[in-house]
Amino acid sequence: MENSQATPSTPPRLLDQVRARIRVMHYSIRTEEAYTDWVRRFILFHQKRHPKNMGAAEVEAFLSHLATERSVSSSTQNQAKAALLFLYKQVLGIDLPWLDNITSAKPSQHLPVVLTPTETRALLHEISGTMWFIASMLYGTGMRLLEGLRLRPCRSF
Repeated sequence: MENSQATPSTPPRLLDQVRARIRVMHYSIRTEEAYTDWVRRFILFHQKRHPKNMGAAEVEAFLSHLATERSVSSSTQNQAKAALLFLYKQVLGIDLPWLDNITSAKPSQHLPVVLTPTETRALLHEISGTMWFIASMLYGTGMRLLEGLRLRPCRSF
């Protein structure tokens, strides 16, 4: 079994460096998972070449591949771009002004679906207990789903 821990003579693996930098900067665990996955995909897309040995052409090729071959949404492509920007600037310490100039995918023109207050009351009326509490908290505070699910009840004030 391979040990992913770095020994004193070997530097940490690139994805471990990405994780460490994200944690130092207090990013969320979901951001850590997404960014490390995009960096891994980028490296695999280019036959495991190290990002230090790649540049604008490789980043543009990867982002274009996502849009044309994989048909990802604009937000997905922009997340991949953000992950690569983080990799180069924050982890490798390489300031790449060209990366800022890469055109981001245009967002789709979908209108958001928002419930009216009447629809929201009707929905909350149909659920009860813990699910009602979580749904009410999400609606009333603007919390994200996982934030609401991680709440721990307090019995006294």
